[in-house]
Order: sequence, then structure tokens, then C-alpha cells
Amino acid sequence: MTKHTVKRLWVVIADGEHARVVKPTAAKGQFTTVVSFDSISAHQRSSDMGTDRPGKVHESATTTRRAITPRSDPHANAKLHFIKEVADYIDKHAERHEFDQLVLCAPPHALHDLREALGKGANAMVIGSLNKDFVKLPDHDLMGHLDDWWVAPGHETV
Repeated sequence: MTKHTVKRLWVVIADGEHARVVKPTAAKGQFTTVVSFDSISAHQRSSDMGTDRPGKVHESATTTRRAITPRSDPHANAKLHFIKEVADYIDKHAERHEFDQLVLCAPPHALHDLREALGKGANAMVIGSLNKDFVKLPDHDLMGHLDDWWVAPGHETV
């Protein structure tokens, strides 16, 4: 006897500053946004996020001062922090069994960071990923890109 279960799909569409979760609707091939996220640092300059100039170091052998190479970029840190917040949201909902399957869509750098930030439970639900930036793509235009994963809500899959 074959066991039939209803699969609930979530698709995470993200970049380093914006993200949203979409799921299939009852309308053939359509997706709808469940939740969206925007980074508070999305349009900030480095100087708004902290110092944008490297500090100075004084050498003991001479009286010259040299700039210290910054250890991290404020924008890169903000993007990584944002992706981790999105992953935390996904992890919490995975623990509550609000979806069964997960598809990740993001540019390569954000996709890697998102995969790394997801917990074991959510990572186990990933059934596919796309190295594409669909953040600015409206819900009604997603079908041409995500049609491989669209399943009508409430329909049984084998």
C-alpha cells in the first residue's frame, strides 16, 4: 500500500537585504507571499553603520602611522546578520511543522549563507535551490521560474 501525504511547500526568496517566503495558492501555478523581510541597513552607507575608515596604528620602530586594514566590511556583516534572522524564522516554523518542503532562491553568496544558517531540521526539508535573485519579481511572475515545485495546496503527493 502506498502512503499518501499532503506536502506543504515554502519557497524562500532572498538576497542580502530583502527576503520573502511564498507558497503555492489554489490558483493553478500561482504563488502568494506569506511573509516578507527588509533589512534595516538595506540602504545605509558604511559610515552610517559604523566607521568607514580604518584605524591608525603607530609603529614602535618609527614615528610613522599606518592604516589598519579593516577586519570586516559593515555591509557584509549586516547582510550576514540579516540572512541569519531569516534562517531563524524558517527554523522556528520548521520546528512547528508549518511546511514539509523548502526551496531556496537567492544569489550564490546569499544562498550559501542561508544554507549555512539554517538548522538541521529546515535543511532536511530543502528539496531544491536556485542561484537566482527573484526578490524584485512579483508573485504573479514566479511561476515561470518555480513551476517545477508548484503543487496545489491540499493535494496529495506520492
